[in-house]
Amino acid sequence: MKILFGVLSYLFGAIPTGFLAYRLGGLGDIREHGSRTTGATNVMRLRGWKLALPVALLDILKGFLPAFLAIRVFHDPRLALGASFLAIVGHCFPVYIRFRGGKGVATTVGAAAVIGPLPLLISAGLFVVVVGLTRYVSLGSMLAVAVFPFLALVLGAGAGTAVWGAAVAALVVFQHRGNIDRLLSGRERKLGEKAE
Repeated sequence: MKILFGVLSYLFGAIPTGFLAYRLGGLGDIREHGSRTTGATNVMRLRGWKLALPVALLDILKGFLPAFLAIRVFHDPRLALGASFLAIVGHCFPVYIRFRGGKGVATTVGAAAVIGPLPLLISAGLFVVVVGLTRYVSLGSMLAVAVFPFLALVLGAGAGTAVWGAAVAALVVFQHRGNIDRLLSGRERKLGEKAE
């Protein structure tokens, strides 16, 4: 049953919300525009907040629900870690659209709200500060996920949560490899700049 729940968590996380919202709006494949990902940040740059906000909320739900149900239904914190990680993997590599999805940040936020709410709160504060100072969403996102596992240890969220956070951080940073190149070369778009 738990294995099935893990598979379903991946399939749920793999629902390409940004891709679907963009395509149902008659706008084609979002992966051909902007950062070429399905995430809410790309949707926002291309079409604005009105379309990006529901995409972000649904992407957050994709991480929240598997973790929440694993604890409430199965009473298993380790299953919450595994299932939510699979949901994040699903968001990044969705089977429905040939494994080209988003970068996993919003889905991570949803999972972390269940798994480590206090480390998440501090990480989110760091994100806001970094984006406020630099206007680079990608930089804020990477720094926020990078500090999460350390905060989990310091704040007593548990070694399992810290390991989960480290695995998620590695995945999210990997998904931002293009952003890293653009940051280093000075070509990264800042918050508020329109994508082409």
